[in-house]
Amino acid sequence: MPDGAYVEALLADLEKDLPYLQGRPIHSIFMGGGTPSLLGSDELERLMQGLYQNLNIDKDAEITLETNPGTFEIDKFARFRESGINRLSIGVQSFNDQHLRQLGRIHSSDEAAHAIEKAKEVGFDNFNIDLMHGLEGQTMKQCLSDVEMALSFDSTHISFYQLTLEPNTLFAKFPPKLPDDEDIWAMGAKGAALIESHGHQQYEISAYGKIPSKHNMNYWQFGDYLGIGAGAHGKITNCKTQTIFRTLKPKSPKDYMVKFQGKDLDLPIKIIENTTFEFMLNALRLKQGFDLALFESRTGKSLNVIGERLSIASDLGLLSVENNRLTPTSKGFDFVNNLQEMFL
Repeated sequence: MPDGAYVEALLADLEKDLPYLQGRPIHSIFMGGGTPSLLGSDELERLMQGLYQNLNIDKDAEITLETNPGTFEIDKFARFRESGINRLSIGVQSFNDQHLRQLGRIHSSDEAAHAIEKAKEVGFDNFNIDLMHGLEGQTMKQCLSDVEMALSFDSTHISFYQLTLEPNTLFAKFPPKLPDDEDIWAMGAKGAALIESHGHQQYEISAYGKIPSKHNMNYWQFGDYLGIGAGAHGKITNCKTQTIFRTLKPKSPKDYMVKFQGKDLDLPIKIIENTTFEFMLNALRLKQGFDLALFESRTGKSLNVIGERLSIASDLGLLSVENNRLTPTSKGFDFVNNLQEMFL
């Protein structure tokens, strides 16, 4: 489909969701879910203009574009920077060509390095590098080599996470032979220590930043966000009724275009019933935890509803509650899935 038509559909989608803002400003924008950097420069500039025309965007808002090293074009990215995008998230995954081929990535390690250097050259001083570990046949030496390479670019943020085999994917159907669980655990631990030794603070399970991402923090703190585009989900709190719901957009780009070319604008919303679990599912991923008052303000519920489970988790050594702040212990952070399940 033409890029211009899709951008106009995005802006029509945004216009329909504007009432959900309820007068609130925008602190961050993340353009992801695929490779939005494939958009032409003119189309992305049109999108940015539409966003600024319709939204009250903070002057220091974090505006991130997700990009694949294999589609990086320096001239286009210079224009992206000029249009107001001030942060990149670069999907490197690995600096090992064999592992990139196994992952089905279209770029090489040299292209990844080139993309990062060019991003810096055109003025992006705030950028994230995505890295995976626990890859097929990966050794500890290869894992740490990837981490060292990423650190050599002096990025402000690194996402370092384990490869997981998601349902309904090619990897799930034909699973690769991954390292043993103990080896994967060791890669994660040693990789994390190396990243932190270079000034990146781990603030979430897979996120390390000299500058923590505002957009990431909003997710983990169960904040509201608009979801614009094919397959996008939003999460909204009605400030008057305190009802919390999700907006759901059609996954198929073709169906999405039909919706937002004026032919059918009847879109579903899904009320979030178990706000307690959803809040804890997200917030327990934060290494520094959260203020207890945040639970009440984001869920509209009293702490009494989780008081018993907090006590049990604390007695098990998984949580610490001090100075009105709840923080996973080292043990709780290591076994966060078990901790989260306690609030289901």
